[in-house]
Amino acid sequence: MGGHSDIQLIKNGIRTDGRKLDELRPIEANVGILNRAQGSAMFKFGTTFAIAGVFGPKRVHPKHMEQAERAILRTEYRMAPFSTKERSRPGLNRRSTEISFVTRNALLPVIITEEFPKTSIDVSIEILQADASTRCCGINAASLALADAGIPMRDLIVSCSAGKVNGHIVLDVAGEEDMAGEVDMPIAYYTKRKEITLLQMDGIVTPEEARKILKLAISGCEKIYKEMQETLKSKYSAGDSE
Repeated sequence: MGGHSDIQLIKNGIRTDGRKLDELRPIEANVGILNRAQGSAMFKFGTTFAIAGVFGPKRVHPKHMEQAERAILRTEYRMAPFSTKERSRPGLNRRSTEISFVTRNALLPVIITEEFPKTSIDVSIEILQADASTRCCGINAASLALADAGIPMRDLIVSCSAGKVNGHIVLDVAGEEDMAGEVDMPIAYYTKRKEITLLQMDGIVTPEEARKILKLAISGCEKIYKEMQETLKSKYSAGDSE
């Protein structure tokens, strides 16, 4: 968030990409896309595009990391070198390590890890194309991939951002809004319990604005949740009819 609010990104309540203030980018989701993973998914917010693969439950290496009572969840978030205009360096950096960590914490509350003691569930997330909200996109892909893998879950975790651009509260921060807007707040949401499992914020707002941004992000999560449920239903109903 650069806070360069002098760049006009909203005119007459319409954003530069044609969306209304409370409108999500087009969403696309699919599951079962990778043959070598136990479960996999892709998720798109507009041109931000993530894929995720789930491997396990499997034996833990190194063995001293295993837990006697439950599975351990390991997540790795990476951006492909070609995902941004400026070619990013391959491999993990501080940002990808931090996002891997918050992604794991966002997903963990819904996974019934006690069903698989002494094992690991490994989730690998790759951002193929980045245009803001990559961590949200990655969490949604990972959540769908875990469901596709048949990992017992209490619910899907859903992620979305909201923020403040040119003084307006907006849903699903994207493109120039990410760089020139005032605030970006990505969240992850446990819909059945109405609990937030991730909340980060870049920028400064009043408590009242923060409440409005959070409320809008939750409403975005609720819309995405329905889409993600439909994606899973359509896959399994198609499988049943074959």
